[in-house]
Amino acid sequence: MAARVLVRVWNDGAWAAPTLDAELSRSAELEPRDAGLATELVYGVLRTLPVLERELDARASSDRWKKTPRLRAHLAIATYTILFLDRVPPFAAVSEAVEAVKRFGGKKVGGFANAVLRRVAEAAEKAPRGHEALAEASRASLPGWLRRALRRALGDELEAFLAGDEPPPLCLCLAAGEDRAAHVEALRAARPGARVEPGELSPRAIRLWGAGHQRRLPGAAEGAFDVQEEGAQALALMVGAGPGEAVLDACAGRGNKSLLLAEAVGAEGAVDAADLHPNKLARLAEEPAGRPKPRHTFAVDWTRGRGGATGPYDRILVDAPCSGVGTLRRRPEILGRLRKADVTRLADLQRRIVTQVAPLLRVEGRLVYAVCSVLEAEAEEVIAALTAGPLEGGVELASVPFDGAFARGVAGEATSLRLLPGRHGTDGYFVASLKRVR
Repeated sequence: MAARVLVRVWNDGAWAAPTLDAELSRSAELEPRDAGLATELVYGVLRTLPVLERELDARASSDRWKKTPRLRAHLAIATYTILFLDRVPPFAAVSEAVEAVKRFGGKKVGGFANAVLRRVAEAAEKAPRGHEALAEASRASLPGWLRRALRRALGDELEAFLAGDEPPPLCLCLAAGEDRAAHVEALRAARPGARVEPGELSPRAIRLWGAGHQRRLPGAAEGAFDVQEEGAQALALMVGAGPGEAVLDACAGRGNKSLLLAEAVGAEGAVDAADLHPNKLARLAEEPAGRPKPRHTFAVDWTRGRGGATGPYDRILVDAPCSGVGTLRRRPEILGRLRKADVTRLADLQRRIVTQVAPLLRVEGRLVYAVCSVLEAEAEEVIAALTAGPLEGGVELASVPFDGAFARGVAGEATSLRLLPGRHGTDGYFVASLKRVR
């Protein structure tokens, strides 16, 4: 299963998370423990692939194995297991990989895999395994430019940012009015082998490891929760939306944050959800009757105009397109796709989006800017450009402390902050509070 996911990521440019989710959903009989191992193998290989391939290159007589994706996947999985999973005997990793290779490549290719992996196992006999070795491999697998940029942005917190030695949790976002403690107990009872915890940051979050597919969890059929990463939940809560306000979710994606905002403003308020891709917004129509939903949804390319948005809005959330560097623990395939020039291009796009939506904000209205990146180029540098002087049309934005009880509890008097795995238990985000002053 892990090998099939890796081949799709490499061959088709697929994202690992939905591809793995589809594999797991087709294997209802799979034990949660085995599903957890498949997940760890996929994420672990993608996070450390440069190190794994250097190890294999050193033991193989040629690099032709890289030209056969299924062979590459099984060799990488076995090498990852040998080097880092101290609970799996190396001989078992070699045996599983060799048998899998024989099934599609025959005895000759299986013999090649056996010889290479035995050399890997012999070389690793005296090397440390487990958390520290995996953390070091994760650091070594970063492109040099990205390692330097992360060091500038995070300083001493870089190690914690990269240190995760387990797949990220499945995060649930409870619907308004649901009893989180009761759901935690119900999930623990239904999945005794799983790890179930309330979220650290969002009061709506429940985090699960090894619990199986979300559609088979208690409460799923009743619509008690959506699946939404805890940091993404926190971004919506940090907007500080209150009853009766008009809010724009300018880059709404599939609308998870739009639903949280609609709950916050209530029947007297209104939320508009916009996105470049209308098919993403279509899922909002599938939400159960009776749940607060956005007033309007519309497709818009903010680099070309304002679409159906008229304003004025009391609050705007711009969760802008970005490099996704903050989601490396959840989307490690980014390491093989992202280039330094991409960050420069995206930072320009982020500034253009905010410049376009800012005139829709009423004077004294609030704009929350967020990206799932921790790089300064997409964070402080964007905010500095937006607040340096008047934007188009004479609109001026200023950095101000967040308002709203949740945001003040997280950020205090700060005008911006990073959410980080080591500090908040979330993916990595940058979020900033702005106010229209002219």
